Amino acid sequence: MNFVEELTWRGMINNIMPGTEEQLKKEMTSAYVGIDPTADSLHIGHLVSIMMLKHFQRAGHRPIALIGGATGMIGDPSMKSQERKLIDEETLRHNQEAIKAQLSHFLDFDSDAPNHAILVNNYDWMKEFSFLNFIRDIGKHITVNYMMAKDSVKKRLAANADHGMSFTEFSYQLLQGYDFLYLYEHEGCRLQMGGSDQWGNITTGTELIRRIAGGEAYAITCPLITKADGGKFGKTESGNVWLDPKRTSPYKFYQFWLNVSDADAAKYIKIFTDLPQDEIKALEEEQERDPGMRPLQKRLAKEITTMVHSAQDYEMAVEASQILFSNKAKDVLHKIDEDTLLSVFEGVPQFEVSRDALSAGVPAINLLTDDAAVFPSKGEMRKMTQGGGVSINKEKIADPNMMIDNSFLLNDKYILAQRGKKNYFLLIAK
Repeated sequence: MNFVEELTWRGMINNIMPGTEEQLKKEMTSAYVGIDPTADSLHIGHLVSIMMLKHFQRAGHRPIALIGGATGMIGDPSMKSQERKLIDEETLRHNQEAIKAQLSHFLDFDSDAPNHAILVNNYDWMKEFSFLNFIRDIGKHITVNYMMAKDSVKKRLAANADHGMSFTEFSYQLLQGYDFLYLYEHEGCRLQMGGSDQWGNITTGTELIRRIAGGEAYAITCPLITKADGGKFGKTESGNVWLDPKRTSPYKFYQFWLNVSDADAAKYIKIFTDLPQDEIKALEEEQERDPGMRPLQKRLAKEITTMVHSAQDYEMAVEASQILFSNKAKDVLHKIDEDTLLSVFEGVPQFEVSRDALSAGVPAINLLTDDAAVFPSKGEMRKMTQGGGVSINKEKIADPNMMIDNSFLLNDKYILAQRGKKNYFLLIAK
């Protein structure tokens, strides 16, 4: 597989340094991507550069994932309007282990193949570097004029004319440049990849390699991902879409991809999956014939949920998606875990009810009026029950005096009450 051709048809190349493709055709090459370790989970904004590494390994080359332990303590000024908070070493190490576990879903770290992936942390080579040695051995090779000309610096200064930019942040590109030099010298790394906002930092690295080691190094950047409507990719009303299931449940993760627009689905399926070109073309034709069936969104959501989580999580997410309108909903409700249940019914009114009272059993009419204000009156509850409009755990009840007890609890904690077609309520046993 030709790596540059693969990335080109997938729409994943923004800039490429001359000579890069020739280098990749010549021999197995090592390339790295830097990852910010300020959280113990990656989010979908990281996925573009991770997919670049995945395709790189598929093409027979060696991927290096660099955890920016040292640079993460400073913060890249690119695309940022203010300085970030610093993190301590203990947090950094914890985050590194969590991130490696997530990366192993995409990259082969453990085989004995010559192109198995490696994970490095720039804190390991920066922590013993004295300030005096750094400015003497590295700083003297790059001029202030060269650093000031970078877009990331110019934009940051223009955006913060009143506050300026700290020396800490200004030095960031020099530190990232040194990472590239270090990996060039110790791991034979010839290529750095990243988002288009990283071009300035990456080329500082290639310049250091040229000036200090007299070597040739290369760069590829991918476009920053946007949504068709101009909105920011990867953000929802509740914030980032994380890869950690404790931060973003597999159900919510699946729903994010399932609900992207047709235009975005056509773009994202190339970037965020490794499906071959002919298969994607067939899906696009199917989408054109019957857009209502949304084959692109369904396949995108399937591929990426399975890759990040598991086939089982994907199947559970599909089943959970059908709870609101499937005739199998009552069976699914008893199978899904608590996080998925809460994700499906996020935002519905919640009421606390007595676990002790449920142990003895409570008539539905009392439970849904006195204990939880699902109905304003018992008369209304009776009337709607007679009309078949009341359900407990997606099962219609025919008798308003039906006894509800602990056996109805989902995940030993919840009861789902439904009034009419669209009004849901979660009763929480405490």
